Amino acid sequence: MDTSIARPELLLVADAVAREKSIEREEVLEAMEQAIQKAGRAKYGHEKDIRATIDKKTGDVRLSRWTEIVETVENEETQMASTIAKKLFPEKGIGDFIIDPLPPIDFGRIAAQTAKQVIVQRVREYERRKQFDEFKDRVGEVINGVVKRTEYGNLMVEVGRAEALLRRDELIPRESFRNGDRVRAYIFDVREEVRGPQIFLSRTHPGFLAKLFAQEVPEIYDGIIEIKAVSRDPGSRAKMAVISRDASIDPVGACVGMRGSRVQAVVQELQGEKIDIIPWSPNTATFVVNALAPAEVSKVVLDEEAGRCEVVVPDDQLSLAIGRRGQNVRLASQLTRWDIDILTEAEESERRQEEFRRRTGLFVEALDVDDVIAGLLVTEGFNTIEELAFTPMEELADIEGFDESIAEELIRRAEQHLLKRDNELTEQRIVLGVTEDIAAIETFTPLMLAALGEKGVKTLDDLADLASDELIEIIGAEAMDEETANDVIMAARAHWFDDEPSGDEPSGDEPSRDEPSGDEASGDEASGEAVAEGEEKEAGHD
Repeated sequence: MDTSIARPELLLVADAVAREKSIEREEVLEAMEQAIQKAGRAKYGHEKDIRATIDKKTGDVRLSRWTEIVETVENEETQMASTIAKKLFPEKGIGDFIIDPLPPIDFGRIAAQTAKQVIVQRVREYERRKQFDEFKDRVGEVINGVVKRTEYGNLMVEVGRAEALLRRDELIPRESFRNGDRVRAYIFDVREEVRGPQIFLSRTHPGFLAKLFAQEVPEIYDGIIEIKAVSRDPGSRAKMAVISRDASIDPVGACVGMRGSRVQAVVQELQGEKIDIIPWSPNTATFVVNALAPAEVSKVVLDEEAGRCEVVVPDDQLSLAIGRRGQNVRLASQLTRWDIDILTEAEESERRQEEFRRRTGLFVEALDVDDVIAGLLVTEGFNTIEELAFTPMEELADIEGFDESIAEELIRRAEQHLLKRDNELTEQRIVLGVTEDIAAIETFTPLMLAALGEKGVKTLDDLADLASDELIEIIGAEAMDEETANDVIMAARAHWFDDEPSGDEPSGDEPSRDEPSGDEASGDEASGEAVAEGEEKEAGHD
């Protein structure tokens, strides 16, 4: 018996919806099958496995019930035991399905409404998935759209058949758009969420400025000129570092254009934002100098470990280097990714003199020498007493004004000073209660041990309870790195595992090996002496 019902109008509807929504015809037909399937379950039972199929050529609709053959039945509505199925359908085995055709159903008003909702929902899901697939690979592009509506200052922008969000904080300050206005923005994120794909736009992103230049400058589009870094203060000022792969092409001139035509086109799009175009350099110091333009720089001192650099500028260039409200140095720091400290030549000279006086005073006090000798040591680059104590005497004697006797005496006084200081720190450590177990760790100096005692770290358990960053904070980042801190803490925790009882150790009230009684301790010492004496005699006999 033919249980199908011909509905050629379904194919016409599917074609119309597919054209209108720009999705595949098969996806629309699949949504219709699910709608008919839901109506069938409403009639024959929601717990049953009812499936519907639509012939893609004729539009015939078939409804059927599917029953799976299993060894153990868990759901009688959708499963059949293999022992029973074998009698009825000997050709089928476990895992196969028994398909029973069902008579077609007539859609009532409620069933038709339900089917319509299912179709609309499924079509919307296909449409959202298509939008996400279209835009997920377009992150980093500049797109044109039309403002559709405004919600609490945020703009909903129509881009093709999709909607994108341009938040208020992603707009350039003081610019406003009304419904129907055309807007150009940068796609910086596309996320798939429950309510559909969310496309996020920005006009303040540094990538927006870079893409605008790529549209205006053919050399950037062709890859001859590369934009290495961009920093922006949206609507006010920006800096862009460029480099040319062709030595005959000036990257800055190409970006500026004839009479500034190229850069002016970008400036107008960004509401008058001033743009500094600077040449990029692989040399960090040179790049920092270029980034601080138009200010002149006298000297750059880099601290690569801390990622900081000190820049010395002439006194009359200080305000220009810092910029209004620190804008110039802030943009330069973002561009170079270095923390920049700016000093005037007067400030740098004063600080250098103060540092010279401090170090000279250190040597005068510690070595009991006059200012001339202390000044010579500082001038030669000695910063601490330790450096002097461990310097070879021949190297020290080569300093102009010194001879071997002076060098030997300076090294002796430096060693005495360090010995005296270490003794004082050791006494301080003992007073603070830091145990010998911690003092036995080779990594720690007397100064470090005193610092631990002042912070209440007095036993191995106290040390073992610390995290590596806590230990570094106590000791000082310049004296200990994270790897060394972890090694020290793990060494302090080793005794926790030594104290765990094993199967060979005595239990109960018997004294353990770690805490012997007085008699056992003396006995052990006596036996140790006897063994040592025996070994000596045996060695003498041999």
